[in-house]
Amino acid sequence: MESSSATAGVSTRREATRQKLYEAAVTLIAEQGFSATTVDEIAERAGVAKGTVYYNFASKSVLFEELLRHGVGLLTASLREAAESTARAGGGKVDALDAMIRAGLVFIDRYPAFTQLYVAELWRTNRAWQSTLMVVRQQAVAVVEGVLRDGVENGEFSDEIDVPLTASALVGMVLVAALDWQSFQPERSLDDVHAALSRLLQGRVSGRKG
Repeated sequence: MESSSATAGVSTRREATRQKLYEAAVTLIAEQGFSATTVDEIAERAGVAKGTVYYNFASKSVLFEELLRHGVGLLTASLREAAESTARAGGGKVDALDAMIRAGLVFIDRYPAFTQLYVAELWRTNRAWQSTLMVVRQQAVAVVEGVLRDGVENGEFSDEIDVPLTASALVGMVLVAALDWQSFQPERSLDDVHAALSRLLQGRVSGRKG
């Protein structure tokens, strides 16, 4: 029992250290770019020794790749939880998509630097982690695809919907709208932005008016 507790404590401390490194890396890379950011700077920003970075990650590239996995994993989990919570409450598939839009906005509002990096990296083709980025992107989009497919099967959505493209469009809509909100319309509230996207969803995906 004591050994198990000690192991759990080490695991918790290591996870806390990795979280510090993720936060330091994402902030620095958002400020000055990947190439210009050094491991020394990441360690200093995180408040750890340089060796600690290499203890947790083999290189700066590996750190950034794991950062992408970690961040998109959090986004995917929040989208899935929004859909599942809606289902438990008896809501329909449009309600689930609406809840996922809000969950996405909440995530982006909480992690704006990560979101900016993620969107920027989606358009690059010469990165070592490109294949990883495509995999984790698909994990997030797949959650939306699942809700759309269920909606088509139960008749809530038209069977003419292109599920993969619509799912990608919805995720992209939230990402771009949220970044535009934070960069150019910061006076708007999260509720205001969600309401605007919700109206778009109701009219374009569900076919409802109003």
